[in-house]
Amino acid sequence: MEAIKEYVAHLDHKKRITLRGAAYQYYNVKEYGNGCIILEPRQLVAPEGISAKTLEDMDLAVSNFKKGDVSPAIDLSEI
Repeated sequence: MEAIKEYVAHLDHKKRITLRGAAYQYYNVKEYGNGCIILEPRQLVAPEGISAKTLEDMDLAVSNFKKGDVSPAIDLSEI
């Protein structure tokens, strides 16, 4: 595979490297014992939302709480 860019990068005083013209904001970094570092681009994606089943379970939990149908309190003072 042919390199698209080639340049020398150096660590700053906080031991960071700056990628010039980086296409992504997040990268997965793999560092190997032989000195090779692999950067794989990652895109963080917002979750699609809460499923209908989860919303139903949450409604049921709130309903039970309002009715007083709850488990006994847990004593955390001994922990």
